[in-house]
Amino acid sequence: MSTTLPQTNDFGGTPLVSLQAIAEAIRANGTDCEIVGDASTEIRGVAIDSRKSAATCLFICKGAGFKPAFLESAIASGAAAYLCQGELNEQGKLTAPADLAAAAAGTPAIVAADVRRAMATASKVAYGDPSAALNIVGITGTKGKTTTSYMLHAIMDAAQVSTSILGSIETDDGIEEFESCNTTPESPDLWRHLSNTVASGRAHMVMEVSSQALKYDRVLGLTLSIACFLNIGRDHISPAEHPTFEDYFESKLRIFDQCKCAVVNLGTEHVNEVMAAAKAAPQLFTVGVDCDSADLVASNVRTVKGGIEFDIAESAKLAAAAGEEDASASAHTVKLSIAGLFNAENALCAIACARLLGIGWNAIEQGLSHVRVPGRMEIIASPSEPITAIVDYAHNKLSFETLFKSLKKEYPGQQIIAIFGAPGGKAYERREVLPQTAGAYADLLIYAEEDPAHDRVEDICAEMANNTPEGVAHEIIYDREEAFKRAVEVAHESGKPTVIAFLAKGEEELQHRGDNFEPIKSDSTIAHEVLGA
Repeated sequence: MSTTLPQTNDFGGTPLVSLQAIAEAIRANGTDCEIVGDASTEIRGVAIDSRKSAATCLFICKGAGFKPAFLESAIASGAAAYLCQGELNEQGKLTAPADLAAAAAGTPAIVAADVRRAMATASKVAYGDPSAALNIVGITGTKGKTTTSYMLHAIMDAAQVSTSILGSIETDDGIEEFESCNTTPESPDLWRHLSNTVASGRAHMVMEVSSQALKYDRVLGLTLSIACFLNIGRDHISPAEHPTFEDYFESKLRIFDQCKCAVVNLGTEHVNEVMAAAKAAPQLFTVGVDCDSADLVASNVRTVKGGIEFDIAESAKLAAAAGEEDASASAHTVKLSIAGLFNAENALCAIACARLLGIGWNAIEQGLSHVRVPGRMEIIASPSEPITAIVDYAHNKLSFETLFKSLKKEYPGQQIIAIFGAPGGKAYERREVLPQTAGAYADLLIYAEEDPAHDRVEDICAEMANNTPEGVAHEIIYDREEAFKRAVEVAHESGKPTVIAFLAKGEEELQHRGDNFEPIKSDSTIAHEVLGA
């Protein structure tokens, strides 16, 4: 998988669309806009990054750090027109900001009252609405989106159904494949990936849908075949994301407003509110562990060699929706090839989505028995010492609580050392709640770098150290490889069987520092190398 940002140099295969047609669609979607220049100008494709602009594309001027030089660069690369946030002049008419108008003198533009909503609509129109030819599964939740996506993808593979995937780890649309930087891409990139999926001959897309994507209209206009709601917990609360939990929760619930069918995990907190919102969907199915009222129920969840196993009961209602000729309730046993008792809930959601896509039980059982989620509950054991590393993307309070409770059950009596950090520029409350949550379970906490962006890693780790519960041992080692080596050293010195929870980065090979995403060793690679596994 590439560790660099992809470069798209043309938009061949996408239709030519006039600015007039795009503007009419934007207005029809409830956003005011004006065309500056020739309304008959035709564009092909949409770009939000000047480095990916190409001949005849529509360039989007958006972002807190946007500079007129980006627009100049896009036009030099052949952009035929641009879309920007408008300003009201003295006559109450929308006009382009003076600096953009000067940078693009003579270049036609669409000036919108809300550039986010406008660019989502423009992208959909420019790519000819490829979603109409696809079955799209959107998965949201505070934790488990990536794991559930990979589980469903593995099931589809076992059924020999080629499927695209968009998420926090990987983007693969059948034409482009690279390591992701956002959970859900901005709308111009999203619609390009949907278009690529159709062009590659695929008919299915599995995508993670973040609260930010729902709140800021990245997925506006996208109809999901299935919307899957995993769970809700406190996360992403910051001035740059969601000011309150209520805003975060409300954003998540919007997913039900744009789907044909909803799948809800009854084990989520605030389940009554979730179910009330899910009733907006034309169809609604539920899953749950030890929950007899659900359409798909897991019971007797148990740890087995190489993963977990559980029994499943499927309702006649879900069997009928799956297209079974004999639509009667049925029972099955499923083995999952990844650890963590909590993953039974994620598997149930993936199975329900697969059934709604018409996938049979043989493919479900085969896919889950061989599923591998990069960097999710990856078990790396030392061949010579009683040290086990658990590499996982857990990075918020809910995922920490779930993971550490599972470790206590699955590795009883063992010493636990946790290595983690917190990101810069967002989710500030993690710097307080993560040390407190991990401190209730772990014997030693080691704070390390985790995508500091424009914040100083020294300040982030110091803040986490200050929030460590009294009496809990903790150290600060910024370099993640050195932090892991220190954890192994502590395990040696203690002579105790030890679990090292290496958290948040998984198999990511990019570290967000400043404006750049710099290559690094993944946590998985570090653990394998240091333990000699």
